[in-house]
Amino acid sequence: MSTAVDDELWSAIGDPTRRRLIDLLLDEDGTATSLSGHLPVTRQAVAKHLAVLDRAGLVTGTTAGRERRYRVDRAQLARAIAQLTEVGETWDARLDRIKRLAESIQREKDA
Repeated sequence: MSTAVDDELWSAIGDPTRRRLIDLLLDEDGTATSLSGHLPVTRQAVAKHLAVLDRAGLVTGTTAGRERRYRVDRAQLARAIAQLTEVGETWDARLDRIKRLAESIQREKDA
């Protein structure tokens, strides 16, 4: 797993508009035009957000007439979810160690 790819993936889903696009595309495929009706941004802005998601591999686009129809790449989304779970577990363990250390210091102060 390449750090550059992971950075691109996390950068792509770090934006709330792009997360909303993913949510919309999980329900059904869409175009920049159809998706822009659900968001407070222009069709051009949606197209740019979709291009970022496409580069990160989170969506795939196919040409349909004059527009591109996008759908979520569920395998890549599952990969992102697995990474997020792993990061969450790592931070939970770190925070647990910090808590135990703080409790130990407090017990020493109280003794």
